[in-house]
Amino acid sequence: MNDVRSATTVWPGIAPAVLVCAAAPAFFVLEIPWLGWVLLALGIAAAWWMERGRATAPGPSLTRDLSLIAIGLLIVSVIPLAAELDNLAMLRFTLALGGAVAVPYVISRYLYRDRAISFPWRTHRRWGRLQWGWLVAVLVLGWLILPFYFITSGVYQNWPVVDTPDLIARLFVGVGAVGIWDELFFICTVFALLRRHFPDALANVLQAIVFVSFLWELGYREWGPLLTIPFALLQGFIFLRTHSLAYVVTVHLLFDAVVFAVLVHAHNPGMLPIFLV
Repeated sequence: MNDVRSATTVWPGIAPAVLVCAAAPAFFVLEIPWLGWVLLALGIAAAWWMERGRATAPGPSLTRDLSLIAIGLLIVSVIPLAAELDNLAMLRFTLALGGAVAVPYVISRYLYRDRAISFPWRTHRRWGRLQWGWLVAVLVLGWLILPFYFITSGVYQNWPVVDTPDLIARLFVGVGAVGIWDELFFICTVFALLRRHFPDALANVLQAIVFVSFLWELGYREWGPLLTIPFALLQGFIFLRTHSLAYVVTVHLLFDAVVFAVLVHAHNPGMLPIFLV
């Protein structure tokens, strides 16, 4: 849909969008908050400058849409994203991540009075053989790749030790909840807003920058981006093909189920003897 936009509409807006999305690695990879704030301010100011004098122009406002992404990033950036499983940490994650989805949605729907952000859970179309096949492939690829990544790189240590039933249950809930949130924010919020202004492929690359940066601080470090970049891009592509939040969430939860099992296995060798590493 958005790929038919003219170059005169798309290209001037790339710089502001890149600045706003670049705030994510500033916040979550470099961990320099002031740099993230500056990039967000420059991006929104550049969008406003580009759109000045077009208050009555038809079509969505890049300034407004980038401001919604910026609000979400700011809310997430106020908490440390290191994985922790105590009550306070889980409450902190719930409030910050929930707010990063809810606040832009409420502003978009009730202040800007548009439907830029939506959560299309079902499309009333059955999943075909290709879609079911990809779900199986996710499990198989995860089983083959994730143990090697987590254990040989040592990144499993970025997650707390889970050696009791209570901690294992908390890890299961936390991994799944963050996985669902990823799709609500990165796909249904960031990607959806960017697609209003840019071709789908470009919007997908921009959302992947934000997605992968968040995953880096969450713990997917070392050579993790070699996995998370393709995953983020694929999730955007799959959403374009299916328009189904249910499907991309299912893909993500299957992936995270393997992540959960690998973390339990890594911290408790022999508990889940189902992996090759």
